[in-house]
Amino acid sequence: MVIKKKYSKSCQEIINFKKINTTMKRYNWILGAALACSLFSSTAEGIVRNQEGEVYESKRPVAGNRHFVSDAVEKVIKEITKDIADPKLRWMFENCYPNTLDTTVKFQLNNKRPDTFVITGDIHAMWLRDSSAQLWPYLQLMKSDKKLQQLVAGLINRQAACILLDPYANAFNEGPTGSYWETDFTQPMKKELHERKWELDSLCYSIRIAYFYYLLTGDVSVFDAAWQDAMKLAVQTMKEQQRKEGNGSYSFARNCERPTDSQINGGFGAPVKPNGMIVSAFRPSDDATQYGFLVPSNMFAVVSLRQLAEIELKVYNNREFAKECTELADEVDKAIQEYAVVNHPVSGKIYAFEVDGFGNSLCMDDANVPSLLAAPYLGYCSQDDELYQNTRKFIWSENNPYFFSGKAGEGVGGPHVGLDYAWPMSIIMKGLTTDDKEELKECLTLLRNTDGDTGFMHESFNVNNAADFTRSWFAWANTLFGELIVKVHEKYPDLLKTSF
Repeated sequence: MVIKKKYSKSCQEIINFKKINTTMKRYNWILGAALACSLFSSTAEGIVRNQEGEVYESKRPVAGNRHFVSDAVEKVIKEITKDIADPKLRWMFENCYPNTLDTTVKFQLNNKRPDTFVITGDIHAMWLRDSSAQLWPYLQLMKSDKKLQQLVAGLINRQAACILLDPYANAFNEGPTGSYWETDFTQPMKKELHERKWELDSLCYSIRIAYFYYLLTGDVSVFDAAWQDAMKLAVQTMKEQQRKEGNGSYSFARNCERPTDSQINGGFGAPVKPNGMIVSAFRPSDDATQYGFLVPSNMFAVVSLRQLAEIELKVYNNREFAKECTELADEVDKAIQEYAVVNHPVSGKIYAFEVDGFGNSLCMDDANVPSLLAAPYLGYCSQDDELYQNTRKFIWSENNPYFFSGKAGEGVGGPHVGLDYAWPMSIIMKGLTTDDKEELKECLTLLRNTDGDTGFMHESFNVNNAADFTRSWFAWANTLFGELIVKVHEKYPDLLKTSF
């Protein structure tokens, strides 16, 4: 198995471009990979053999080493694994679905309130986006597992505190420990921050998980004064980044080798012409935007602001703030339809990935969520919507510059890892946005056959050699894969009874 050294998230975290020489870069990267893999070296229950005699041993930590155990999640694993005929696919689901709980969460009570810190996997820091997405597939099980409900409540509480600390930051430390990125040119870079990249979707994810927590449990204990203050700050930040009155207070630049890790023009990015949309300096991949109005994140903002308005009405009875959220959502939505729908010379009428308000647009998609592919998954449109369907065809074609296909597989990638590396996340999202059984089977087959025989999802894989991948421990992708298997089991259980 070859793990290719790429400048992906995990590699960025161990490279100080200004101070560490090439030898230390290599040493730190290898050390990080070894530490990540060591978590899974002890086997737990379950040895499965296929007809060819291949052995699939569970890669989960032994029970005593798991960070959090949910009875409801364990029950789902048992129920679904018995219905998966393919030994390898069964093994992968058992490894991946509980991976966030097994390896990345830390739960405690802080002043008698739940407090949950969730790392991404091989990076010991919490992204607002990743942490929300990592716990998302378990939300439907909260009613039957109060411990699990407390875990999610703890994350909502923690995220509110993070937003109050800095609404522009994307990633946070567990405490005031500082980070590799303290030398970034952005202020204030507090010790509690791991990274301070302004990514619009970070705030949206925090709203999304709180909204569905409330919807599924009816519990309002998380909606205290701190959460309300955090949401007011979030909306204030979104409005500032509409840039109707100048660039605002946020800028970001980094002294680095990768151009996508920094913004141009003194850290403010390429100029935009205000049109109602919200600027996002960086994409959910942590790469800099080329044009500031990142369309998938603005789609997500439309959905999240309407969800926030509902909470403000039903929980806080704050009609004025609810109206402000709704009006902002409507303004962004109108701008998307007016400025982000373009006529592609080959694919026709599609959503652009980024626009600038001047008439310039970037036609592509990136694997990270929110993506254009994920628009119905996040609730912006129906998966049967004609404009979405046409955009979807463009995304999964050679007309998308970041769609890659090779002898090992195919999928959408992005500049974060580079050419010819597809992200399993894109294949999973393709499966989560279709009800076509044949398409679902194709997605499952691709995912099964591109794990590099590790039993886990990765950040990306080489489309010509699946054993060449980045990030051996990427919990979001693992849990998202589990979510897809749960969906297939609920809607098309017969698919899991076939061989791949």
